[in-house]
This record gives sequence, structure tokens and C-alpha cells, in this order.
Amino acid sequence: DSRAARRLNEPRPARVTAGDGVPDRVGGVSVARVREEWRVTERWWTGRPLRRRYFDVVLETGENVVVFCDEASGRWYRQRA
Repeated sequence: DSRAARRLNEPRPARVTAGDGVPDRVGGVSVARVREEWRVTERWWTGRPLRRRYFDVVLETGENVVVFCDEASGRWYRQRA
């Protein structure tokens, strides 16, 4: 069921500290490396556009994590890639 898949991939709030807008800590763990960065802009034609800045990072623990900043609210989220 596609609805179940969407729920599994729902963004979850994340504790991110960022210098110059680039994550340097996620959930209290240092970012060892930013692998990739991209922006998503959708629904720009509506009254509620979606603007996100995504980062695929590797944490000091070796874990690979995707986080994004909602550019409208400034809040950070974690999402499965």
C-alpha cells in the first residue's frame, strides 16, 4: 500500500546544529562529511510552496543520514533516503 510507504518515509524532527546553513551535528553526533547537497522546490504555484535544502551526511559513527531544513520554518528534519 503506497500510503504505508509514505508513512514509513515521513520526515521526523531532528536536532541539527548548522554553521552557515550546513549541518555540523545531527542528534548530538558530529558530521564527519557532507556527501551531497540539493534543494527541492515544489508547489511553487500554490499558496503553500515547499522549499527544502537536503544534506546526505556521514556521522562520526559511520551512520549515513539524510536531513533537510524546511526553508520556510527554519526547522530541521530527518528522512530516509
